[in-house]
Amino acid sequence: MTGMVDVRGRDRHEVADVGVSQGLDAPTSPTWSRASRDDQRIQRDVLAELAWDARLQPNEIGVTVDEGVVTLTGFVDGAARSWAATRCAQRVRGVRAVADEIEVRLPGTPGRTDAEIAIAASRALEWDSFVPAERLDVTVANGWLMLRGEVEFGWQRRAAEGELRRLDGVRGITNLIEVRPSAPPVADRLRRDVQRALARTIGAERVTVEVDGDTLVLAGVVRSWWERDQVERVAWCAPGVRVVHDQLLVGG
Repeated sequence: MTGMVDVRGRDRHEVADVGVSQGLDAPTSPTWSRASRDDQRIQRDVLAELAWDARLQPNEIGVTVDEGVVTLTGFVDGAARSWAATRCAQRVRGVRAVADEIEVRLPGTPGRTDAEIAIAASRALEWDSFVPAERLDVTVANGWLMLRGEVEFGWQRRAAEGELRRLDGVRGITNLIEVRPSAPPVADRLRRDVQRALARTIGAERVTVEVDGDTLVLAGVVRSWWERDQVERVAWCAPGVRVVHDQLLVGG
């Protein structure tokens, strides 16, 4: 595993070139593996992407890479920044998976109370016209949100969590919302509709779709995390789907 790069004390622009300053170019030894060189390139690119994202401070996050698997460590002051860091890593070409080990530590000064966060969360859901706020329940304990309730579509479950992830003072979210479709799907039609939707949006020829009752199983290979997100988005938009099993691999 490649070592963590220390970026403390550096500004946003210096971090973009930290790989060179830390000697991360591949050694000239013939025994140095191509996988190690790829890991170092990915590490440099992830650090540069973190530095490029204005939502993050480059001295907050440590990055290690092992065979394309990125591990993020460090401390941030909210779940929104942890999520943003994970998305940064996922955007980098060659990343196969991301392990988020970032710890959320709220500032020592008095921040948002649980009551304030709960009110803000309820209002955020109410203002989202695509989320059935009246069917959802939010509880907060020590800055951690618990989402419960029922929705008809999986994309509504994802949308509700997305709304709350950006709230100030939130340390994390547990999403226990259940998807309860209004009617069961017809397997052949569901498979065909999902495959057509994939074809017209991202052209995912290497993605297979299987239907088991109200469960969709996605398998195959996609070229990036963005493409994987799009496949999941399409799957969760399908009517009648209660569960999506994502077995997709991110590759070339």
